Amino acid sequence: MYSEKVMDHFTNPRNVGEIENPDGVGQVGNPSCGDIMKITLKIEDNVIKDIKFKTFGCGAAVATSSMVTEMAMGKTIDEALKISNKAVAEALDGLPPVKMHCSNLAADALKAAIEDYLKKQQA
Repeated sequence: MYSEKVMDHFTNPRNVGEIENPDGVGQVGNPSCGDIMKITLKIEDNVIKDIKFKTFGCGAAVATSSMVTEMAMGKTIDEALKISNKAVAEALDGLPPVKMHCSNLAADALKAAIEDYLKKQQA
C-alpha cells in the first residue's frame, strides 16, 4: 500500500517541531479527513535556512509534511514556491489515490508559510 519512502518518513519524520520566532507560518487543514499541517520557516537572504512542521493526521500526512520540509530546505523562496503536490508525492515514490490529498496539504502549508513571510516583508 505505501512505499518504503512513505514508511521511512512516517516512522522517522524529519524536521519535526516548531521554530521560535519564525519568519513565516502556514497552517492548512482538510475538513473531510481532519488532517492539519503547520509549517514554520526561518528565512535569510531569500533562502529557507530552517523549516519545521507539526502535523495532526494519518501516516501519509506525516510523511508528506516531512518530505516537503526536506524538499524546501536550502531553496530560495521562488524555488520553494514551485514545489507542487505532484512533486511531493513523486518524491515519496507515490501515494495511494485516496491519500493524494495529503500531498496537497503539505505543498499548500509550505506555500501558506511563504506567503505569510512575504506579507510580513511588505508591512
